[in-house]
Parts: sequence; structure tokens; C-alpha cells
Amino acid sequence: MDVGALVEQAQQSLVRTPNRFLGALETGTVTPARLRVLAGELYWLVSSDRRSCALLAERFPSSPLFAGLAEGEEEALRLLLDFAAAVDLSEADLRAYEPRPLAQAYPAFLAQTAAFGPRSALPFALLVNVEESGGYYTRAADALVARYGFTEQAVAHFRFFADTPEEVLKLAVDTVVTGLSEGDYPVALLRVARMVNAYETAFWSTVAD
Repeated sequence: MDVGALVEQAQQSLVRTPNRFLGALETGTVTPARLRVLAGELYWLVSSDRRSCALLAERFPSSPLFAGLAEGEEEALRLLLDFAAAVDLSEADLRAYEPRPLAQAYPAFLAQTAAFGPRSALPFALLVNVEESGGYYTRAADALVARYGFTEQAVAHFRFFADTPEEVLKLAVDTVVTGLSEGDYPVALLRVARMVNAYETAFWSTVAD
């Protein structure tokens, strides 16, 4: 099966909605308190995703993608501490932060899929959503620098997720090809990609409210 065609099919099925949080960020109307909410939610999201990728690496040790993704999440978590410090939060503050359930639906679904889903589900969702998700992080980093005076060090977490290396995308394609060849159902991949997109939208909507 043509992975590119399947990705295009999934992208055409996505429901696109304006990102209200980023819209407010770009106009400079997000308060410092709201930026602290963003840092807290991202801390719990990335912490969960790191464990989900590590679980996938254990389930599918022949796929080098997942161990690399787990390492990437570890790096993203480290970089997030610089953003947190810029909004006056320590790592202890992040650990004490009470996450909002709807914001954490995204990592919860990733954890469920990592535990019970097919090999190719999350790599396929990555391929489908990488451009939109990366664009969100680019917008966040640019707005934080331009509107709020953050340093590049402080927004390095957002820059990290803004640009997914080509070698990672190639490994994702290879993993999807392997999964499909071993019986993963395309309809399941399409469903996961749509749900990941919807849950990411819910994350940004929740931190905007």
C-alpha cells in the first residue's frame, strides 16, 4: 500500500479549526499566568509521551524509531525547564502543577495506543500531523520571542518540536510499511491519526480557556 496516498487520505479527513491560544499569543494578549499553565500542561504531556515511546520501543524492539522518539521526548523535557524558568516556575513547581483533564486527553490517548495499538499507528499519526503540529510550535516560539521578549534558549523546547528531522520521518514511513505488511489495518491507522489531531486541538483549546 502507498503510505503517501494513505497519509494524504487521512489529512483530507481532518477537521481544521483555528488555534485560539496561538492566535492570542500572536496578539500579545496571553497573560503570564496562562503561560505558566502552558508550561505545566506541557510538562505532564511530554513526561507521558516519553514513557509511551519507551513502551513502544519495548513492544517493537526491531523498529529503531521508537527508542529515538523516547530520547527526543527526554530532550524536549529538559528544554522545557528553560521555558518554565522564564515564566518563574521551577521543576518542583511543574511536578506540583495540577493538570487539566481535557488537556491531558492527548497524552492519555497516546499512552493507550502505545500499550494496545498496532506498531504503525503512532508513526502514521506523526506523518499525518507533523506539518500542522510543527507549525503550531513554530508560531508559539516566534510569538514568544517577538511579543514577549523571550530568548531563543527559553523557547528551545518549541523550536525542538517545530522541525522534525527527515531521518525521523523516513523511519516513520519504514515502520508504517512494516506494520502494514504484517497485517495492521489501514482503517485503524486513519482513525488514530484523526483522533491524535482532535486531541491535540483539544489541548490547545483547553490551555486557551
